[in-house]
Amino acid sequence: MTKTGFAKFDPADYLDDLDVIAEYLSAAAEEPHPDVFVAARGDVARARGMAHISNESGLGRESLYKALSTGAHPRFETITSVLQALGLKVAFVADDRR
Repeated sequence: MTKTGFAKFDPADYLDDLDVIAEYLSAAAEEPHPDVFVAARGDVARARGMAHISNESGLGRESLYKALSTGAHPRFETITSVLQALGLKVAFVADDRR
């Protein structure tokens, strides 16, 4: 009997380019369940490094971990600080379906 195993998939392993990160977060933001976007922000933060984001955003590491945890409801200011630290910005696009 042979045992087959699969490596654990971690999206952070593939988030190595700003365009990929932007697309990943945009897709996650379109999901109806808010925890999808929260999880995606955490994936991106891990990919870029929490210490780096903490330094660039001015947020303490503990505050950053809290803001990026599942079920968190961070302030808009916190989200924009993290996005700026990542080299990203919020953009709004018209929904052609309306």
